[in-house]
Amino acid sequence: MKPVTRSAPAHPFQRLSQHFNRWPDSGRILARLLASGLATLLLAQPGLAQTEPAKAVDAVASVAAERAMDAAEQAQTLEQLAKELQENFLFPEVATRYAAMLRANLANNKYAHLTDPVAFGKQVTSDLQAVAPDGHLKLAPESSFARNQRAPKPGQAAPVALFEQKMIGNVAYLRFNLFPDDKAVAAEARQFLLNHAEASAVIIDARHNRGGNLTIMDQIFPLLYAKPATLVRMDTRAVEGARAPSHSMVAQSAPPEIRRHDHVVTPDSTEKRLQSVPVYYLVSKRTASAAEHTALAFKRTGRAQLIGQTTGGYGHYGGLAKVGERFAAFIPVGRTYDPETNWDWEGVGVTPDVVVAADAALDEALKRAHLHAAPASGQSALIGKEAISGTPAKL
Repeated sequence: MKPVTRSAPAHPFQRLSQHFNRWPDSGRILARLLASGLATLLLAQPGLAQTEPAKAVDAVASVAAERAMDAAEQAQTLEQLAKELQENFLFPEVATRYAAMLRANLANNKYAHLTDPVAFGKQVTSDLQAVAPDGHLKLAPESSFARNQRAPKPGQAAPVALFEQKMIGNVAYLRFNLFPDDKAVAAEARQFLLNHAEASAVIIDARHNRGGNLTIMDQIFPLLYAKPATLVRMDTRAVEGARAPSHSMVAQSAPPEIRRHDHVVTPDSTEKRLQSVPVYYLVSKRTASAAEHTALAFKRTGRAQLIGQTTGGYGHYGGLAKVGERFAAFIPVGRTYDPETNWDWEGVGVTPDVVVAADAALDEALKRAHLHAAPASGQSALIGKEAISGTPAKL
């Protein structure tokens, strides 16, 4: 059977760019995150919030970055950052400690000698990390975030979410580079599994997957689970005006400042054949955010074997908030974790059940699916020995 690949559609995350390029207050950012169902979106990704050509953004940014800071701007920036953290950081008690440190340093003129905006942002970020480490929390000039959000270069294709879907012998194989909030991509993935429900195993390749949200999971998980299951738990700072998440998110009791939901799966009642076959989930150190959400869900429920490398460790989700005159802060607003142990993968990643080199993970999965690594019906059983290295860009 001929493998199916997709040409690059309009990037689904370009719709988000208009939200973040307006730099709304973080409360509105949080509301949009929840209203859009983007609970596990790691927004600190190149291209995810890009709308304008990088040259135009950098030209303005370079002028702003050259202007020295004065005491008034430092005070404004620090006070507003303290306020944003207290209102929105995912751990309220930690946010209080962050804010106290910032105000104490302001009172002691700790940053008076730092007139360069970049150096100021780095020092403040370092001081925040010293209070309580968080891989995503960062203060920097707006320009630094804009440079991390560049559009693809001329002639360079935008990321394709469902990169490949094909049968390898009698194994259904899907490779996702993103888990976007795209119903068409989710429907295509689901339809592929429905069309091949006689498969003897399913392999989901997330070795290049940089994150996204729950839309695709909610379409394919019911085909893979034979019994209802709680996948993971998600805590998000409560905000006014956010509508309820999707049907797969079940509200749980929580402190008043937190919105707590369990991500659950309800088995498909009409197509059950894939609910009893082996599932293999391929991971690497590039696997991030929503793709790690899927990894933990599969691992804690025992529904799939994870094969490859420990994932990237990007477990806190959040958004950008404008801070002061020319700064922005990436503020984590929520986390995903195991409801039984309270464990999350922030900073450490999800460890696979079977540890192998990333480019050997597919071969290993095929062996475990009782197939030879050799191609079936003239098809290549491997994507290729692609280099899988580095980590997702962090804000």
